[in-house]
Amino acid sequence: MSVVGVPDNAADTPATGPAATPQLRTILLTDLVGSTELVEKIGDGAAAELFRAHDRLVLQLQERWRGRLIDRSDGMLLLFERPIDGLGFALDYVRGLREVGAPHKVDLKARAGMHVGEVLTWRNSPEAVRVGAKPVEVEGLAKPLAARLLGMARPGQVLLSSVAEPLARRSARELGERGLHLAWKSWGRWRLKGFPSSQEVFEAGEPGIAPLRRPVHGPKAWRDLPVWRRPTALAAQAVVVLAIAAATWLFTRPQPAIAFGERDWVVLADVRNLTGEPLLDDSLELAFRVSLEQSRHVNVLGDMKVRQVLGNMRVDPDAPLDRSTAAEVAVREGLKAVIVPTVAEVHGRVRVTAEMIDPDSGAVVWVGHADGAGAGSTLQSIDTIVAALRDGLGESAQMLANTAQPLPRVATSSLDALKSYALGLEAYRVADYALALQHFERAIELDPEFALAYLGAVRALVTTADAGAAEEYVARAAELRERLAPREALYLDAWVAEYGDAGAARAADAWRLLGETYPDYFAAHHNYAWIKFGMGDYCEAYTAISKATVPENPLRHAAVELKGLIQLAAGASEDALASLQLAAELRGSAPGRRVASALASLGRLQEAGAILEAAPPLPGTLAPLNYLERISVNLAAGRFEEAARVGSSAVAGSGDASVLVQRVLRIQALTAASGLGTDEPDPLTVRALAREVALDARTGPAVSSADTTAIALAAVRIGQRLGDHAGVAAVIEELRTAAQRSGHPTLQRLYDAVEAEQLRAAGKSAEALEKLSPERARNAPYQWHVVRAAVLRDLGERAAAEAEEAWLERNAHRAWSEPLGGQVFLAMNVIDLGTARERSMKTAAQHGAYLRRSLPASSFASNE
Repeated sequence: MSVVGVPDNAADTPATGPAATPQLRTILLTDLVGSTELVEKIGDGAAAELFRAHDRLVLQLQERWRGRLIDRSDGMLLLFERPIDGLGFALDYVRGLREVGAPHKVDLKARAGMHVGEVLTWRNSPEAVRVGAKPVEVEGLAKPLAARLLGMARPGQVLLSSVAEPLARRSARELGERGLHLAWKSWGRWRLKGFPSSQEVFEAGEPGIAPLRRPVHGPKAWRDLPVWRRPTALAAQAVVVLAIAAATWLFTRPQPAIAFGERDWVVLADVRNLTGEPLLDDSLELAFRVSLEQSRHVNVLGDMKVRQVLGNMRVDPDAPLDRSTAAEVAVREGLKAVIVPTVAEVHGRVRVTAEMIDPDSGAVVWVGHADGAGAGSTLQSIDTIVAALRDGLGESAQMLANTAQPLPRVATSSLDALKSYALGLEAYRVADYALALQHFERAIELDPEFALAYLGAVRALVTTADAGAAEEYVARAAELRERLAPREALYLDAWVAEYGDAGAARAADAWRLLGETYPDYFAAHHNYAWIKFGMGDYCEAYTAISKATVPENPLRHAAVELKGLIQLAAGASEDALASLQLAAELRGSAPGRRVASALASLGRLQEAGAILEAAPPLPGTLAPLNYLERISVNLAAGRFEEAARVGSSAVAGSGDASVLVQRVLRIQALTAASGLGTDEPDPLTVRALAREVALDARTGPAVSSADTTAIALAAVRIGQRLGDHAGVAAVIEELRTAAQRSGHPTLQRLYDAVEAEQLRAAGKSAEALEKLSPERARNAPYQWHVVRAAVLRDLGERAAAEAEEAWLERNAHRAWSEPLGGQVFLAMNVIDLGTARERSMKTAAQHGAYLRRSLPASSFASNE
């Protein structure tokens, strides 16, 4: 018989001997520390109760991690199919013992040793088992090796062999969030009694629980030290060797002693400016970052992420990031190295120095410096140092040649411009986008060929939904493309595609290329996911955004929020709610409009309204967007007059917002007013708005054309709902080219729906239905289904119409989450969702009445 979930490979093995074929297994040995003293301390009765709780814990963990218990006494011997299962059991066992011991006020600890190797298993005969033998025996060299690891472990420590560690570490993400924060320590090579060669020993544990200390030296396990360090007779020679080694190190500057792999992360400390020249403070730090970020081999932790970690450490996020603080950040985030730049005046020349520090030991493992004449030489010095550093970290010569561009070429030769750009990045970090734009424009004024500054301005404008104003900056940056590092050049290409006429699919391809080339450039995954989300490809969008929700992303909160919106659109409303709440937590603010949408989609309108009342304002010109959900929650609750009042306030309070935001709010206000049934909007007003927006859709920037077209179609839909089909007909025709050239399937289906509604109103419902064929439903927006249900009702196809109404009712999450046009259809979708529910209830009531009329009265009599 085998433990739940683990095949019993010994079941078919004869009782007379071991299995003929060795099996590769993960073997875990554990030992309960101080179990004998424990009984004496708390007494037999309490000890029996404690050990019963211990047994329950072991059984639960066996089932969870698919472990097979072979032997037990004070300790246990278990087998696992996979190393990550063994590690998961060990970590949960160490943590679980604390809870088992707590009721008895006992600090219960265990140690564990884990190895992966071949073992032989066989079953003992029933006669042998009856006289005390174990049912299953396990033997093999893996067993004593795991036992040696167990013997050298400290209480609470989990030690792994050099075979088990890489296999378990590679699968650590399967442990969930905890797996991302595990501490992995190498304790060097050890001599184990009975084994001819030394073994490297590793520790895995959770910070705060695991001891993370060197294992215990003993007669069966000792560190593998060079011979000259052991005999006392060689002490004098050792001093000589150390002196020679020190002199060699000073003159040859050894390569870093850090095991650095491709795409590993480093943290850049603040520049130590010893020159007294304030201009060099922020500008040189930025220069180091720009130069180092050209590498595809080295990842630099973003400044925003560093400030978040400092906040979690309860350190002022704006405090200087000196070497000790940077090392603590690196240890917390599992980074490989700390880079500490220094600039000083030495013998009349400006010296730039970079030190690389091992964050675990604090030791300086690499130093490089370059001298130059005057402050203007610092950028060239940084290029020289960073190239040497990248080479020392193992980057290939070919990659260095392809990506190491001089700073004056990929940034600017003006330290003043670099300073202004750094100030712009700082303002962007704290969400002061207007100030950030001023600093970027100042940097451009100081150096008109500073291509990075143009891209900074693009980021600031796009973030505030003013994509039209960003177009001239994109165009100017495109003229300076050769003055960008390779990564930033691909980033520019993606924005050029956004502003081009090739459509959404071309822009999506550009963002995907950037993400594939630079997998740790999270903005690429985020922007690609956003486009796919808008196109209704939720599966692809979810896959893409998941790559940006990792802890290293300084804008992780935004990525997690987008993940929640995608989950909401895909129908996973509960998961979406959890993601959106996590996003608010990561942002450090109270839940806001996105959480309210998820709650509303679940029918929890009262909770949604309470969150919106307490929601913090959005930054700057985005503040009016909080009105969106307030209008729709009131509509969903049937409070049409309140929704109309909030809509009027939204329009009045959006004067400083971008044109797109203003128009979206006008549409919400008009939609809310049309739901009153009295005092409906003037069709002429709606028609004028539709024409105004349609003109921008035809002549405005391509980057916002899809959203602008969607807003124009939303105004058209209001006109259609008011009966002004003839008045909006010309606008629909004007929008045909914009919808087609967008390459946006959801927008094209929306245009089909608007045309179908025109045909339906003209009495051509059969032609209308042809435009709304089921094979086009994959990327269709909510309004497509609304119009299709109306067409089917007109055609008398009752069953098909009811099926469409059922779809509308089932997909409340879609009504609350569609991003097209800046959620311009939100209020309209919510009204139509309510209408579909009313029709569904009316249909159910009619069916019930029909049954009562058709069946004998006795069918409804109670069975007593």
